[in-house]
Amino acid sequence: MRATCFAALLAVSVATSPCWSADAIGQGAGPSSPSSQTISKAIVGRVAIIDGRTLWFPRSAEKVRLAGIDVCELSQWAFDPTRYGKNTVLKPVPCGPLAKAWLKRVVGEDHVTCRATAFNSDGAYVGACSTRGRDLAVEMLRVGWALVTSPALPGYDAWQRHAMTARYGMWATYVLDMDEWRGRAGDRTLQRQPVADFNLLAERAREISPPFADARKRPRRSDR
Repeated sequence: MRATCFAALLAVSVATSPCWSADAIGQGAGPSSPSSQTISKAIVGRVAIIDGRTLWFPRSAEKVRLAGIDVCELSQWAFDPTRYGKNTVLKPVPCGPLAKAWLKRVVGEDHVTCRATAFNSDGAYVGACSTRGRDLAVEMLRVGWALVTSPALPGYDAWQRHAMTARYGMWATYVLDMDEWRGRAGDRTLQRQPVADFNLLAERAREISPPFADARKRPRRSDR
């Protein structure tokens, strides 16, 4: 049942989001030479969503990554810890596409305002972004599709604790730490099969899921 809800959320989020569908656009775009120098740059406009933390501004050909959070990569899988009947196989959850779908849903057709304060190692700007006065990183943390990075920005830890307590998003799954996944996943194509991540999870150095000793005793989740 939970897997069906995840799939439904993904379908609805993608269907109702009018952002451009050319999600691969801008993957390699950005400043030609990354810099560690502090910057202050405002970027405003409509966006395409590349993944759950990356925006592409087509008018200015600029890519911005949300500061203070990390999300599952598009080809990364998480796993539902709930046992369904006699089936002992954990159900896969496409945490990367679900994170992207939620960000699309939040942004919709609205203009996004970003205040870039740094460059990422891949040449993207990094900064805080908002639409209609809503911090996009907070929106991702609030529903459990993002992880706070260190050092945490003010208030972000509180929103993460809220999502963890409610078991929202990826906090309702077993999921490998994103940095560990990037370091160990040889195949990062969208054709990556869940079994590959199941094997990585079995050999994990660490995971980001909360304890699940009481998982079956918790009340059924309702949609946010």
